[in-house]
Amino acid sequence: MIKLKNIRVSYDKEVGESEALCGVNLEIDKGEFLTITGKSGCGKTTLLKVLCAIKKPDSGEYFYNGTNILSLKEKELCRFRNKSIGFIAQHFALIDKMTVYDNVELPLKYRRIRHAERRERVFDALKVIGIEQAVNKFPHQLSGGEKQRCAIARVLAQDADVILADEPTGSLDEKNTRNIVTVMKRLNSSGRTIVLVTHDKDVAMAGTRNINMRDGRIMI
Repeated sequence: MIKLKNIRVSYDKEVGESEALCGVNLEIDKGEFLTITGKSGCGKTTLLKVLCAIKKPDSGEYFYNGTNILSLKEKELCRFRNKSIGFIAQHFALIDKMTVYDNVELPLKYRRIRHAERRERVFDALKVIGIEQAVNKFPHQLSGGEKQRCAIARVLAQDADVILADEPTGSLDEKNTRNIVTVMKRLNSSGRTIVLVTHDKDVAMAGTRNINMRDGRIMI
């Protein structure tokens, strides 16, 4: 489904150039639940940004279902990100002035999906995640666990084939961490491919495969 070949990404630092990804090769099968671990600064988040097509590598190849993603024009990339890839940020990325409903609905508006279908998708996603009772609340009225569930519901409503999650349990307590892991396992069992970055060894063990990164490289 996903194939990365010799991906390299460098960032300019005040003291000189720093290589975030050093010739990464990775294949991810459809329906896989891949967890990625490693110390801070090892390249985990940069790898997710490449997979999400929001960071273009300096060199290498990225294929998604046979399509060369790096050859796509910007409009095509936007369509790819909005339709095929769901991204769950570590700090939820919710819009404070929008209700839970509006936050979950927003990506569907960009896709110009009709109102009736948007409404159905939003409520279906909230029910699956278990926060339909919070539909009219604002982010500041939610607990950390509820905010993360809202972020997951937003991705679920997109009906994306691949879910990328950057430390989705990083700011949650143990109980909410277990709840989110249960949700991610359920989404994976329904056929979605999941790539999850984590520092938590217990969360990492929830996947069907784990890889460890060090200094911009995948360690086998």
